Amino acid sequence: QVQLVESGGGLVQAGGSLRLSCITSGRAYVFAMGWFRRTPGKEREFVAAINWSGSNTIYADSVKGRFTISRDNAKNAVYLQMNSLKPEDTAVYYCAAATRLTVATKLPQQYDGWGQGTQVTVSS
Repeated sequence: QVQLVESGGGLVQAGGSLRLSCITSGRAYVFAMGWFRRTPGKEREFVAAINWSGSNTIYADSVKGRFTISRDNAKNAVYLQMNSLKPEDTAVYYCAAATRLTVATKLPQQYDGWGQGTQVTVSS
């Protein structure tokens, strides 16, 4: 069983930046990771994913060019650098682990480990 703990959320003005971090524990860190977000009244939305080595990443169209996912396998960590933030980016952001996969995926059903979430609020 993998455990995930996110940090780095907060309140920022539109156009600003935040960096989310997620630390995993519980098993060898050789699987794909992803970030999702959820706003009240909406379904969980895919944001970004990265393969086990960090050599391949995929993004939702809504964040492409503004967000960057990366990982540090020596620290069992994955990051989401968020730049040029918009009010519509306001959400609870979740780190997720796809422990049966090494390739990046945007499908939430392929993730079997989830963090508790961290709130990101972007003011206009």
